[in-house]
Amino acid sequence: MRGKTRIGIIICDRYRTCAGGKCFRALRNREGAFTIYKDSEVELVGFTTCGGCPGGNIEYTGEEMIKNGVTVIHLATGFLVGYPPCPNIDHFVSFMEERYNVHVIIGTHPIPEKYRLIHEKLGTWKAAEWVPRLKDSVSDEETRVSYD
Repeated sequence: MRGKTRIGIIICDRYRTCAGGKCFRALRNREGAFTIYKDSEVELVGFTTCGGCPGGNIEYTGEEMIKNGVTVIHLATGFLVGYPPCPNIDHFVSFMEERYNVHVIIGTHPIPEKYRLIHEKLGTWKAAEWVPRLKDSVSDEETRVSYD
């Protein structure tokens, strides 16, 4: 990617008190879904929650972020690793991409190893539709452990 990318991050509301430490660390270090920015300048423009199930803040948040210059929206890794994972994540991506003509990426920081292990044990991510959802947040084991 070339030039400055202006990023907005939307987190799952069940983590509404999250200070964003893992997301910000991953952005700074270009880890997890932020590896795509390894050769470009980024600016964090917005950080908020989805508003709670079924995502009541998605419409407003997307509009506000676009008005403030966001060029890419990341749905935080918490949408994937929470239990259960967000059942609305695909709808959020489709809605925001169609409504605001913005690229939406599922994931921020690398999936912590402790979450990968429990979801593997529970079989949460076995279905084929999980492959594209998880692809941007998968990292090597050492990195996953460092995010535990």
